[in-house]
Amino acid sequence: MQLVQECIIRASLHEPQPVGTGPIGTRVHYGISGGVVEGERLNGTVLSGGEWALIGPDGCLRPDVRMQVQTHDDAHIYIQYLGILQMNETVQNALAQGTGTEFGDQYFYTNPRMETGDDRYSWINTTFFVGEGRFLPDAQVEYRVWRPA
Repeated sequence: MQLVQECIIRASLHEPQPVGTGPIGTRVHYGISGGVVEGERLNGTVLSGGEWALIGPDGCLRPDVRMQVQTHDDAHIYIQYLGILQMNETVQNALAQGTGTEFGDQYFYTNPRMETGDDRYSWINTTFFVGEGRFLPDAQVEYRVWRPA
């Protein structure tokens, strides 16, 4: 399968708020304070959102993210994704020190699902996306998002 990079999603996160430990792990909420989407066909601003991360006993964090994007030409797009992040030593050090990681430093993949009612972007409603994540300094996360060619 060949993949084509569709865009980059970059989001700024608020300080984590603990939800608590339950039967399948520890849940933490990160509010999304803003961000950008940049690509050849898709460009905009992240208006709002949040992540309800689940940290399991296996050392993996499972993102559960929802966000709203306003495109440069005033369309609104809802993005939701689940994923998996192995909380390896590189990730733990970066988070503790407020530094970043590079793509490939960790196993960090997502499956973004996008939807809109705007006809100009209706193609996103029927496109399968795959994302790879990394951390940036100053509580930011960045994803490269691909689609099948």
